[in-house]
Amino acid sequence: MRYRTLGRTGIQVSAYALGAMMFGAIGNPDHDDSVRIIRKALDAGINFVETADVYSNGESEEIVGKALAGRRDSVVLATKARGRLRAGSAIEGVDDPNRQGASRRWLVTAVEDSLRRLRTDYIDLYQIHRPDPETDVEETLSALSDLIHSGKVRAIGTSTMPASDMVEAQWVAEQRGLERFRTEQPPYSILNRGIEAEVLPVAQRYGMGILVWSPLAQGLLTGRVRKGQQGDLRRTAMFSHMRDERRLDIVEQIIPLAEQAGLPMTHLAMAFTVAHPGVTSAISGPRTMEQLDDLLAGADVTLTDDILDQIDKIVPPGTDVGQLDMAYRPPALLRPDLRRRPIDERGAA
Repeated sequence: MRYRTLGRTGIQVSAYALGAMMFGAIGNPDHDDSVRIIRKALDAGINFVETADVYSNGESEEIVGKALAGRRDSVVLATKARGRLRAGSAIEGVDDPNRQGASRRWLVTAVEDSLRRLRTDYIDLYQIHRPDPETDVEETLSALSDLIHSGKVRAIGTSTMPASDMVEAQWVAEQRGLERFRTEQPPYSILNRGIEAEVLPVAQRYGMGILVWSPLAQGLLTGRVRKGQQGDLRRTAMFSHMRDERRLDIVEQIIPLAEQAGLPMTHLAMAFTVAHPGVTSAISGPRTMEQLDDLLAGADVTLTDDILDQIDKIVPPGTDVGQLDMAYRPPALLRPDLRRRPIDERGAA
């Protein structure tokens, strides 16, 4: 297993990280089997485990906590907060709107809940799961700084943060004397290369580690879904991006390239992401032991310049082919009122 320094933190992490999103109700509900998968990954040299409080509403963190019993100190443990969690309301049946976000009010509670579920007294990397436009970044950094100073968190990071917000957060941290974000976790794959334009260069400029998610494009780059075929995944709302003909057309061009290289599609796709000098680690979230075995089998694969050049011709650098279902879309793209002046200010047509 290859290891790399996580930004400028000095922490050494495996080039492939084990994502725990699929452990629990939304993926593998068998706790014992999930624990076996995690421990086999650790035995194979993966030392970086990444989860989030919202994965199966905390169940993923509970499973990870069980799996790390007795070997916590040899693992770099990352989790995330920001998404909305169910339960915990003082009034039965009422969904508390404050059980989410990046405010100090929620983060100081969320970290304690994660520590309890993970059965640990510190988190190596605590990340903000998605940008929170309702909370001032200074508020968030101030709360996270206190968590670092208290010893409950070692380093802090973000996920799917736009490059402009990354720069603002670094500036605020410097001006206010606060701890700064050390990592960013964006989506990245052969099909989604948009972060090469700004996010990766900005991260490199500030010495931030990059942990990429969905290197297999939510399953499209496994080769299991082909153009003209109606697989089960394509019939679900969660994987609506698999009905995007543009993405399927690219997959059909990548398959012969993988065959030419003598590699399974999954190995080609994973190796592509960690070939970029700005990427520290690629997160893969196996649901079964077979999927983990496939990940481990390709851990030492390195792509030649010729193969990378051919990928560049199929999907030009810095471009996205369609969009992942789970991709972050800023409020300015979702809310018409942020794109249109009030009628009385528009003037005559």
